[in-house]
Amino acid sequence: MTLTVGPLTADTGRKTRGTVPVDLGPVTVDLPVTLVNGVRPGPRVVLTGGVHGGEFAGVDAATRLAALLTPEEVCGQVVLCPVANPPAVYQGRLGVSPLDGVNINRIFPGDPDGGPTERLADWLFTQLLPGADAYADLHSGGIDETLTDFVGYRLTGDAALDATTRGMAHAVGYPDVILGTDATGGNSHAAAARRGVPAILIETGQLGDRDPDTVRTLLDGLFRLLRHLGTLDPLPDTGNTDDPAPRPATREWVWAASVTSPATGLWYPETGRGGDVAEGQILGRLVDPADGREHKVTAPATGRLFYGMHGLTVATGAELAALATPHTASTATPLDPPDPHNPEVQ
Repeated sequence: MTLTVGPLTADTGRKTRGTVPVDLGPVTVDLPVTLVNGVRPGPRVVLTGGVHGGEFAGVDAATRLAALLTPEEVCGQVVLCPVANPPAVYQGRLGVSPLDGVNINRIFPGDPDGGPTERLADWLFTQLLPGADAYADLHSGGIDETLTDFVGYRLTGDAALDATTRGMAHAVGYPDVILGTDATGGNSHAAAARRGVPAILIETGQLGDRDPDTVRTLLDGLFRLLRHLGTLDPLPDTGNTDDPAPRPATREWVWAASVTSPATGLWYPETGRGGDVAEGQILGRLVDPADGREHKVTAPATGRLFYGMHGLTVATGAELAALATPHTASTATPLDPPDPHNPEVQ
């Protein structure tokens, strides 16, 4: 079966790399796309990076993976788009697009008649997602964000879909998996889940990290995911493989709370990523640069800090931290997951 995205095509046993022009209304942008059409049947897997600017690990890992995969080793098809949001990646280098100030990961699946970012979101979902058997969106902590690596997914109420997605999330091999208890909202993996596509979010690195070891961590996770899906053959049981071993057991968490800035000012955090905090504990101080007044910001719940704001200057409503608690039956209640890529933050 021929694999086609825009003007790019790849017949069975072929690999095609190039750019696809996307009309956003006021401008046309070129998206890099790689199509790998395997010689053997299998699933169609879609990978995107660069949905946000300033998050370099996903862009680097997806580009490296696009270079490494060959049709001879692939079962099925792989569609890779390493820079899914060129205006944010190349111009703004932040979460929001400089074209309209919109965070694309709040508005999926987009609108073909909307503004530039809404049109881009619509294009990604109408051109890349159809026929997909699995989807992974690659993110990281941006230039002003501390973050503990994790994989995220959403529950939909469809037992088979949720089991498949959970298996994907665990297959990446990260110690922490955080779930959202419903699939509402405009995040890419949530919108894909609502369309019945098993979809995960992979967060790797912090503070705009582009270190090769960070990228290697993500690339290793992507190879594990592709082997889990059957896109790549399992590793031979030789004891000397490209898969680091043994990996720690995976812990599941559920989002518990987010902390937003009550005012515009200077942020001085007092807790670090990965730390456990108690409800009421001071997370940091917000200082008014005009008169020096301080406002203490406290944790609204007990949990572990997976995301934190590192930037000094924050606006009212900026997300300062996101907390998760261990996933148990008692925590599996509907909750709007915090978004580390809040438009107010970036």
